Amino acid sequence: MTARVARVVIDSPLPQLDHLFDYGIPEDMVGVAPGVRVRVPLRSAGRIADAFVVEVAEESEHEGNLSPIEALVSEVPVLTPEVWALARAVADRAAGSASDVLRLAVPKRQVRVEKAFVAAGSPSIRGEVPEVESLAGYAGSVLDDGVASGGRFAVDAIPALVRLVAGGTVGTWATTAARLAANTSARGKQSIIAVPDHRDLDQVEAALIGSGVGDLVLRVDAAQPSADRYRAFLASLGGGPHIVIGNRSALLAPASDLGLLLIWDDGDPLHREPLAPYVHARDVALVRQSQSGAALVLLSHARSVDAERLVEIDWLTPVTPSPVIRPRVVLAEDPPGEASARIPATAWKLAREALATGPVLVQVARPGYAPVVACGSCGTAATCARCHGPLGIARRGAQPQCGVCGAVAASWTCDVCSGTKLRLVSRGSGRTAEELGRAFPGARVVVADGEHRVLTVPGSPALVVATRGAEPLADGGYAAVLLLDGERMLARESLTIAEDAMRWWSNAAALAAPRAPVVLAGVSGALAQAFAAGNQSLFASRELADRRALGFPPAVRTATITGPVDAVESAVDAVSGVAVRDVLGPIPVDGGGVRSVVRFDYRAGPDIARELRSTLIRNATTRRRPIAGRPQRAAPSLRLHFDDPEVWT
Repeated sequence: MTARVARVVIDSPLPQLDHLFDYGIPEDMVGVAPGVRVRVPLRSAGRIADAFVVEVAEESEHEGNLSPIEALVSEVPVLTPEVWALARAVADRAAGSASDVLRLAVPKRQVRVEKAFVAAGSPSIRGEVPEVESLAGYAGSVLDDGVASGGRFAVDAIPALVRLVAGGTVGTWATTAARLAANTSARGKQSIIAVPDHRDLDQVEAALIGSGVGDLVLRVDAAQPSADRYRAFLASLGGGPHIVIGNRSALLAPASDLGLLLIWDDGDPLHREPLAPYVHARDVALVRQSQSGAALVLLSHARSVDAERLVEIDWLTPVTPSPVIRPRVVLAEDPPGEASARIPATAWKLAREALATGPVLVQVARPGYAPVVACGSCGTAATCARCHGPLGIARRGAQPQCGVCGAVAASWTCDVCSGTKLRLVSRGSGRTAEELGRAFPGARVVVADGEHRVLTVPGSPALVVATRGAEPLADGGYAAVLLLDGERMLARESLTIAEDAMRWWSNAAALAAPRAPVVLAGVSGALAQAFAAGNQSLFASRELADRRALGFPPAVRTATITGPVDAVESAVDAVSGVAVRDVLGPIPVDGGGVRSVVRFDYRAGPDIARELRSTLIRNATTRRRPIAGRPQRAAPSLRLHFDDPEVWT
């Protein structure tokens, strides 16, 4: 018998439509197969919706007549079985809709690109890919062999730069990722490399080209033109030992014979998906690895606390460079009487010496001329007496107010000099560049921040003032790296601020030339000592232990429930029978409604997600009592967000 029933997933954000629907395949419609795009009718208001065919069958379990498919949009099977299984599992883990995940996985159709793809047929894939040499800097071939056998690793990247044979400088982490992917291609398997942003993409692409596998690279970048991205997506459907590189959505790329999943710097917040179901790239990789059996590598200069948890439960194997390579870190802090100096004397001295031989990187907290309230006597940044958050003045004549807790500092006193007067100062990248330009007359000053995109600088003397994450690569590395505003960075109220600071500083330190000084100014304590000693992994372990004692993520999972009071109470009641640790809230939120946070162990995750998803569907399908003369309206929306880091800020 011929398959005459298509089971489809409808492209809709409505949770009640998040399941497969059966539609009849018209007799005159050919080409309907799993993975193709179709348009189907909906019963309500005669609407037509986009959908993907997930499977076809000879008959349906539905006893009534089936609505026929409205139109076959394309015969190209853009939704592979592997991606559908991944989308379903990822959505279920976060109590979300599979269609929301598929919207990230399958780009919008570009008709001209698709027609050219169909006309060209299957692309020719080079028969053999030669293996590259074993990874330098790691003992033996433990990482090569482990990836070949489908192992799972948390790898500490070598904090150094390397010059490519073809020219240009990249981080050693990029060559590590490139060699692992190239050897995976040599075994005839596909690789996916996910990185936070375009700077990292440029580095890993250059490293792959330098490894001799540039023609296997498929770049899926959010900044690409839609046609280029769709072209790369279609090419990945054809099989072969491709290497897909991109941002977080690259982990959803169609790869039928996957051999390697690699995430660079998984602690970077850019790996968090801001759209529902808000799944982190690391979680997508974990799910996909369990489904595919591919090797998984989390590569970073500073191990995230989430990765450390996986190491401590023996799910990831830690790999460190051999021999261990550490930047030359100097902790610079003036005596208490001289605490007003933003750049301590030691830092000034090292910067002046380094500027004679090469570029000097100066990392600052904010771009532009960011206003900071400081003591009028000694210039120390003013902080709130209640929570130690930064103080700000909204307008001239207004009372200083905390930017975190909102407390008014009516009778503020400086902790350093006991001064009582405040003044506005500017310490952004622009202001810092001006100050350094006056302090070092004749030196070239380069500003790199969100408004000034600078990717590389030459190896000649210059002062490069950059915000965290925007640091350019210097040819041969920086002669010195100055890390300023550390105390200012740590003043931010966030559960992950210490972890973030360690990552910011470690990534910047890796840009230094061999034996060049890396100066951390104005920060002391356990965090600074761990950074100076190169004990990022030990710091992550201690941070995890502290969070475990307090019941904070990632020691536990959380589900944030936001919405009307009755809907939130109903959702909390739905999980009361599951093994939850506790419920925090409800508390009012901006725009009306309340928010509650449910804390639970990882083993309870599937049950919690299932119960909350059912509550979400019931809320979406509940109708209010109609008002005379007005149509019925759906109940106010209920929002679920699993493992939301913003709850703890």
